[in-house]
Amino acid sequence: MTANFLSLFSTTPIPGLQVFTPRVFGDDRGYFFESWNERTFKEAGIDAKFVQDNQARSPRGVLRGMHFQTGDHAQGKLVRVVEGEVFDVAVDLRPGSPTLHQWFGVVLSGENQKQMYVPRGFAHGYLVLSETAVFAYKCDNFYAKEAEGGLRYDDPAIGIEWPEVAADLVVAERDLSWGLL
Repeated sequence: MTANFLSLFSTTPIPGLQVFTPRVFGDDRGYFFESWNERTFKEAGIDAKFVQDNQARSPRGVLRGMHFQTGDHAQGKLVRVVEGEVFDVAVDLRPGSPTLHQWFGVVLSGENQKQMYVPRGFAHGYLVLSETAVFAYKCDNFYAKEAEGGLRYDDPAIGIEWPEVAADLVVAERDLSWGLL
């Protein structure tokens, strides 16, 4: 791939966490883009072998997260929005990381087609900003219930700045039960 294509990857303040904006080719028939190309991502430093795809549809105000898998079941994820808009967040939980417990958030939407690569060792979650959103993601490891973990989305030690939404916040009981740092 050309360096021009690779310039569509942008780094974040947290090493390893990257945002990818694909080239979208549009005409009167609609649009086309590559949402995943192993060679292109590898050239950008993302050497992932994805084994599972997941998709969720949620209405405005739904907050899913902050989830992670532990130990040998840790997962790297490539996340995107097919339809609608979300505020997507990752929190660094890597022991010894200089950015431990820091977070990064980005708006992902069906319109901007941005994606975020969330490496292993991060908690991940998102808040639906649009009327509904279809959220899709690839995982580089299989889900294992026994390795599931989470953080409170409103943990003051992390201080995630969630945007305001014109709806009541809807958070699963499980996500409200996660502990604080």
